Amino acid sequence: MTSGTVSNDEFSNLMRFRAQRLMCAVVYLSAHKEESVPLTRPLLGDLLNQASQVEELLDSYGARYNSLWHTFRSLIAAIKLFSNVSYELLHIQHSLLGYHLLPLEQDFNCATEHALEFSAGILIQATERTIAQALNLGLRIPELAPCIEMYNENLLQGKLEQNLATRRSETVAKTVTLLATAFLNLAAESKPSLPSGRISPDQYESYISGPVTEESLRSIEFQFHNLQSLYDTYVSKTETEGMDQDLPVLRGHISVVMHLLRTGKDFAHYYERHVDSKTQLSGEYVLRLVDPEMLLAKLMNYSVCFAGQYLASAEVLCQKMLQRYTEIDKIEVTVPQYRGFHVRPSTLVSKLVLHYGSKVQMEMDEEYYDAASPLELFRANETINAQKRRWLAQEIVRLRLVPDEVGEKDTRTVIREVVLTLAERGKIIIYEQPLTLAEYPIRQDAKPIEQVTDEIAHLMATGKIDIGTDLKIRFIGDKRVLADIRLLAECGYGEDNFGNNIPLPEGLSYLRR
Repeated sequence: MTSGTVSNDEFSNLMRFRAQRLMCAVVYLSAHKEESVPLTRPLLGDLLNQASQVEELLDSYGARYNSLWHTFRSLIAAIKLFSNVSYELLHIQHSLLGYHLLPLEQDFNCATEHALEFSAGILIQATERTIAQALNLGLRIPELAPCIEMYNENLLQGKLEQNLATRRSETVAKTVTLLATAFLNLAAESKPSLPSGRISPDQYESYISGPVTEESLRSIEFQFHNLQSLYDTYVSKTETEGMDQDLPVLRGHISVVMHLLRTGKDFAHYYERHVDSKTQLSGEYVLRLVDPEMLLAKLMNYSVCFAGQYLASAEVLCQKMLQRYTEIDKIEVTVPQYRGFHVRPSTLVSKLVLHYGSKVQMEMDEEYYDAASPLELFRANETINAQKRRWLAQEIVRLRLVPDEVGEKDTRTVIREVVLTLAERGKIIIYEQPLTLAEYPIRQDAKPIEQVTDEIAHLMATGKIDIGTDLKIRFIGDKRVLADIRLLAECGYGEDNFGNNIPLPEGLSYLRR
């Protein structure tokens, strides 16, 4: 296409030819608007395909910046988007039985029907306004007759004989655990954008300006598309899929969430690009094709809400699947440097274990703790601190830091000197500066080494110091869970040596929620 200005007459002649097939579909839908089910997949496919081509042509000639063609171009964009949404909704309707979805309290089938009626109403209004705009622009309106047979959808009941041989795969078990783990991680990461409860109208604004945007929904949809592709490549048509009844259920939940996200992405796009007052032209160029509140209601309480509900319902399913494919292992990792298993490390380990739903135990000195319970992990601190104190007492003796007789020196002076020396040698960490010792009387009948260790134990108990050691602790359970615990331990359980929060690695992003 050469540069320069095209006259309106020249462009109208071009559009009369290029928009014929689109106008045929537009005329058909407008003529059948009173039917109970005016939309069929052949019709929607043609509307989507032709509207995409016409929109691209209009954009290549700068129609969105032309006063004569701007409204026509906006209507074509609406037809493209809502024909795509409607196609997704029809796909969901036709696929519901094959998805094997777990039951919800809300009637998803009925909600899908209402969403389709909403989308169809917008399409019908857009087609009628497109016909009016086409007449104003001098475009040809085709006869209805050639379109009637083209868009009927007469379907047969049942399926073809399922006689394709299944395939054997040695890696299916590994792939299933990967799928279930990836689903759990995606579900956790998506919760801010996909809440499982209904969203009230007074929350719409905070969601649309926060976690529920076209960009966020597109990103999540892309990840579920990858998950479905992984299933179809490595699990579909295998012997394992035939034997494990939960696998088709998982596949159905992955698919329905993906299609719901596609409808949500388009709803969010139309709101952000064509409805939100902050992004619109003023006056005669505002299309006003869609009621903003109704659009947000479908986005929030159909696309987003049902995607969130199906994610939540399948989480327990994935945890059960992981338990069936559990591979027991054990790992040894360091104890959290800052005050052992206090609130943050214990909560992160517990949250990690609960995320997978597998049983994991922590073991130290032949005592076992339930890693899913923060309170159980807190209890391990008694053993950890006792080991730290024993180790430090041995170090003090080995380094000969305390004389057998104090002599003329004040006992507290000796204690302070020992503490500072231990800190200089990296044996302890001092959290209080300047360090103040206890005011209560020191046991005069005790040996100097006992006086020092008593005071160090008190300083530990009050959080003024901590003993820096490489104490190890063992975790026993599913090796996939243990891999994440090892990763958590390698990043200091989310803390530095002084108890300051540090970022978790990308592989543990689900723990940030």
